[in-house]
Parts: sequence; structure tokens; C-alpha cells
Amino acid sequence: MQYRKRLYLYLLLLLIAVAMMILLRTGVKGSRATFLLPRDYHEIMLSGELNVVTDYNSIGLYVSGDSLQGFQREMLLALEKEWGIKVNLFLENSLDENLAGLQTRRYDLVARNIPVNTELKDTFAFTHPITLNKQVLIQRKQEYNDSIEPIRQHLDLAGKTIYVADDSPAILRLNNLSHEIGDTIFIVEDPTYEAEQLVMMVASGDIDFTVCDEKMAMRLAKLLPEIDIETDISFTQLESWAVRKESPLLLDSLNSWLDRFKTTTAFSRIYRKYY
Repeated sequence: MQYRKRLYLYLLLLLIAVAMMILLRTGVKGSRATFLLPRDYHEIMLSGELNVVTDYNSIGLYVSGDSLQGFQREMLLALEKEWGIKVNLFLENSLDENLAGLQTRRYDLVARNIPVNTELKDTFAFTHPITLNKQVLIQRKQEYNDSIEPIRQHLDLAGKTIYVADDSPAILRLNNLSHEIGDTIFIVEDPTYEAEQLVMMVASGDIDFTVCDEKMAMRLAKLLPEIDIETDISFTQLESWAVRKESPLLLDSLNSWLDRFKTTTAFSRIYRKYY
């Protein structure tokens, strides 16, 4: 019963997230044609607006009371203050949709923790690393899983079904892992729930496995004693923001700001608050 109550709570939070997506998607004024024009740093500064997309989760951006909170939110507020422009914030959880919007110039910047890999670097430009992270397997602890011991060896994932959010960055890693162990790992992409909701479903016993980044897992483990987060799926990865390759001045300006800001007490405070 307690598990179900937690799941219902998360479903309520998901509905709130959907409502926030609708509100934030309509938050930028102007016609869609505006986004079709080439935009680099100079055009952005002249317009006085930076169009940014991020995702909804308990670290990056979330609703607290009647306000928005989160690591990405506070980073963007600091950037807004430094550059003296307005940050128009959009919310879309799908990384593929984020990047598609970047390509069509709907967004100038994807501000979320993106694990940088060679495939993405062929198409997009990435800022200097902002965080370090890795993917971990989420499963139930033995005492909450009919005395079944948690998986510790990747080979034992053969034939297992792992649920992940639609377009999750973990999919590429799981496919590579399947090749590494020489056996099939069944991947189910859930079109409805995000990583945090799937972790909740593991805790409640509705599914057996999911994957999320370690920092999120550590935060959720404090709330969900049922979950085990000790099995790594990937090595430590660099995580950055993304811009179009046709915006080199924006990239240089962001890197210059990040290099300075990461040495400040303000950044240290933000990082400690959420990580």
C-alpha cells in the first residue's frame, strides 16, 4: 500500500510536469518564423533573448511550491544576469526533441545534462563539461525482492528487460552493453514516464529494472529505501550543454562564462544544493 501511495504521488507530480510543459512551451513571444533565422551570439544579444530548452526532473528543473527550482534553472538565472538578456525557457523531456528543436533554430541552447559521445559530436557542438556522471542500474534490494540478490555482473543482464524513458541517453549504452556481453538485453522505451517515475515503479515492484544517472539515483535512494543503485552500467561520462555548430561565437561565449562561473562561490553553492 505504501508503494502504491508513492506511485500515485509521482503520477501527480507527472501531471504537474505536463502542465508546466504546456505553460513553458507557450512562454516565448513571437512567431515561429523568428526561429528560422540564423542566430549566433551577436543576433541573440541584439534580440535580448536566449531561447533555451531543458527537461523536467528533481535535479535540473522542478516545481517547488509556486516557483521553479533546479540546477539548470539556477545556472540559467546566473547566465541571464551576467549577459543582461532574457532567457526564454522551454520544457521538453525528450532529448531527441530538444536536439531537433535546436537544429530547426527553435532553440538556441539545450541546457540539460547531456552525456557527450562521438555520435552526437558529429552533429552538435558542446560546451566545456559542466558535470561528471555515469549510468547505473536501478533494481530492488534483496529484502524487497523476494530474497533475490541484486545483479552485479553485466553478463547477468542477458535476457533481462530494462525499461527506460523514450529517447533516453541510456539506450545507446544498453545496446553497446548487449554487444559486449554477446547476448540480448531487452529494452522497453516507455513513452509516458521519465526516469524518475520508472525508478518509482521499480521500487513499487511494477517493473524490475531501469537505468538512470548516478546523481539522480543517489537523490532518489534517500527517498526510496527499496532501490539498489550500486551496479554501474557505464564509465564516468562528461555532461555538457549543446548548441548548433553554426553558432561558434555562442559556444565560445558560453565556454568563457562557464570557465569563470565554475570558479565562483555561487557555482559551488548551486552544485552543493543539488548534487
